[in-house]
Amino acid sequence: MTVISALLVVGSLALASALLMGYAAARFQRERLSLVDKIDALLPQTQCGQCSYPGCRPYAEAIARGDADINQCPPGGALTIGALAELLGRDAKPLDPGRGTSKLKQVAFIDEALCIGCFKCILACPVDAILGAPKQMHTVVSSECTGCELCVEPCPVDCIDMRVVDQGMSNWRWPRPQDAPRMGL
Repeated sequence: MTVISALLVVGSLALASALLMGYAAARFQRERLSLVDKIDALLPQTQCGQCSYPGCRPYAEAIARGDADINQCPPGGALTIGALAELLGRDAKPLDPGRGTSKLKQVAFIDEALCIGCFKCILACPVDAILGAPKQMHTVVSSECTGCELCVEPCPVDCIDMRVVDQGMSNWRWPRPQDAPRMGL
């Protein structure tokens, strides 16, 4: 009789624990990332508009809705296309040549001797990486510049160049965890 009562006690404790854990899981459920959030996390966040959308988030929303293809992001290149294809269960395809070509990481550089302080580049920069005031010399905060090239065209004196970022010991970083599947790690 003691064995049966012991089994009943252990069984009821297990049932109570399961019910308590189920309640806790429902009550304290972590917010899950939506498909748009997952797509947006894979995009390079240059906000360049080369995909024909005003930024990476609107492009991610269009992909999730099925309004845009996964091969419209030149800054992301083949790595981003491959990661999006894997996430969405689609076949990877080459970058749409009508959107541009994939390039090495680059940043804007302003020739301060030529800059007239027109302020047009500051208004064009989607990430506020250019500092300056009207009628004063401007400069680029390299660590904030995404290399979108949107500041180059509005410059009336052609004092902005795009320079490739050399990857060396001073600026090399480990890949972010979400980049690991894209890099084959």
